[in-house]
Parts: sequence; C-alpha cells; structure tokens
Amino acid sequence: MDNNLISAFTRDTKMGIVECVDVKKTYNQGKLRVEALRGVTLSVDRGAFVAIAGPSGSGKTTLLNIIGGLDAADSGTVIVDEHPLDKMNQSQLASLRLHKVGFVFQAYNLIPVLSAVENVEFVMLLQGVPYDQRRERAIAILDDVGLEAKYHRRPAELSGGEQQRVAVARAIVADPSIVLADEPTANLDSKTGKGLLELMRDMNEKKKVTFVFSTHDNMVMDYARRLVLIRDGLVVEERIKET
Repeated sequence: MDNNLISAFTRDTKMGIVECVDVKKTYNQGKLRVEALRGVTLSVDRGAFVAIAGPSGSGKTTLLNIIGGLDAADSGTVIVDEHPLDKMNQSQLASLRLHKVGFVFQAYNLIPVLSAVENVEFVMLLQGVPYDQRRERAIAILDDVGLEAKYHRRPAELSGGEQQRVAVARAIVADPSIVLADEPTANLDSKTGKGLLELMRDMNEKKKVTFVFSTHDNMVMDYARRLVLIRDGLVVEERIKET
C-alpha cells in the first residue's frame, strides 16, 4: 500500500480495518441522477460489531457494496485491510473479495444444486484448498452454527434460518478479515433472527471476526456495539454502546 495513504490515517490514530473518506456515488435511473452517497467518512476498527442503519434508499447497501469491492466509488478513498480499492484492478479486487472479505446476503445466495457442506466449501475450492482440508473445515464450521445433522441437505431442504446459517458459515470458514452482512435478518422471523445475531456476535467475540451490517432492523441495531446512522447518503449520527 502507498505509504502516503497509510500516513494520512495513522499519523494520529491506528488505522481501522475499513477507512472511508469523503466517499461519493451517483447512479443514473433513467433521466434522473441519484446521489446514493454524498461524502461518507467512516472508520471501522478491527474486531468491531457495527451496524450501518437507515431507511430504504439511504445509501447503506451502496456503502457496504463499495467496502466489499462489489461496486466502485465515484470519488473519495476506500481502504480495506490496508488495501486502497481505487488503486486495484478487477483481478486484484476479486482476490481481495476471495481472501479478505466474507459476504452474507439478504437472499442467502446459496448454490441450489450444492449441499450445505458443498456451499460452505465453495470459497475454499476457489482458493485451491485441498479436498480433505476444506471438507474438514466446512464440517467443523457447520457444527459451530448448529447444522451438524444437515451437512448434505440442499438449500431447498433447509428453512430460511438454516440457509442463512449456511451463508454465515460460508462467509467465515476461510478466516476473512471482515464479514459484510446486508440485511441478514430481513427474511427471518424474530426468533430465528435473534439466534443468528447471537451466533454472529459469539463468533465476533471468540474468533475476533469483524462484522459490518447494513440494516433497518431494530434488533440488529440493539445487538451492535456501534451504530452508524445514514440518511440521504450521509452519516448523520454515530452511537457507541457502553459495555
């Protein structure tokens, strides 16, 4: 990483796993130009459990996608695990997503023809991890998320909560630096959503996995140790929960 970029953030404070400075993003919707992000500055510490909250259209999912390298900012600086995203080509961004970032999507995004254990293995398959090693790790993480009896069930044979647990297992099995979860409880009932949040918080505390959520779910906000409120493409408030 460029030393000038590092010094800009570390002169007075330790660099977080995510650093966003004056991030802007505009989309064209027909003849309209929509300012999704209008200058977001945000730092996320390693090991954090953070919720980015706001109403639909506030820009929270756009911000998460930019942090994950799924979309590019129009301007501003985005650094993830000391990698400046605007300095990286598509191949480098794909490698960053594969090795450094875990994703949990609202719609689960599991591969329908693969079993639970095969879905969890998929990231490691792309990484070139040998079969025996990735199968052992996938089974161990499915045990951790309470699916020890359902290794070989396909997504259609699992409940929504179980599918989301598979998605969480897939996101963390390769030990990413950060997990980005976009509305992870949106399709779950409150009991299942609570169980999933407790699972992720436990992994955050025990495995020191950094979690960043986008959400408008009050329960997710309650579980977060830090809450970042975003409205009309700007961060309008931050709250840190006392421990």
